[in-house]
Amino acid sequence: MKPAPGSQQLPDGARILKGDRPIEGVQVIAKRRIPDERGTIFHMLRVTDPEFREFGEIYFSTVYPGVIKGWHRHREMTLNYACISGRVKLALYDDREGSATRGTLMEIHLGPDSHLLVVIPPEVWNGFKGMSEPNAIIANCCSKPHDPSRSDRLDPFKNDIPYDWEVRHH
Repeated sequence: MKPAPGSQQLPDGARILKGDRPIEGVQVIAKRRIPDERGTIFHMLRVTDPEFREFGEIYFSTVYPGVIKGWHRHREMTLNYACISGRVKLALYDDREGSATRGTLMEIHLGPDSHLLVVIPPEVWNGFKGMSEPNAIIANCCSKPHDPSRSDRLDPFKNDIPYDWEVRHH
């Protein structure tokens, strides 16, 4: 799909399922990997990167194969997700009042062959599903310290978000 004027070209592993451009404020950025005989350095986020906003905290979330963590959204916090081990399928949905991309649904595959940073602005619904054994690990360098009272949650299956977590055989 050709991006709308002014929107970013999505890297491999990211796609729009519903809508004509990426969700307003979402950035999907291919990050540098530096492999050598000793191992690999995976870049995530630097204070000098244009997508960096502010530092609140960094935490790591594990997810087991087939398990879904979502849906949730944060009222003020910007999320910066990278998968540092294993694979996940990340889904994003915009239902923000007044957003030019309201109703847009995105799916992004993160893992060793799709090393991406996904920047998720406040109020965008997101969730991820574990796709690897024994688990996957998501790093989140968020802009504010996590405060559960400033977020909303939905059941991954019983909601109005038009997304199916099953594997697509296409």
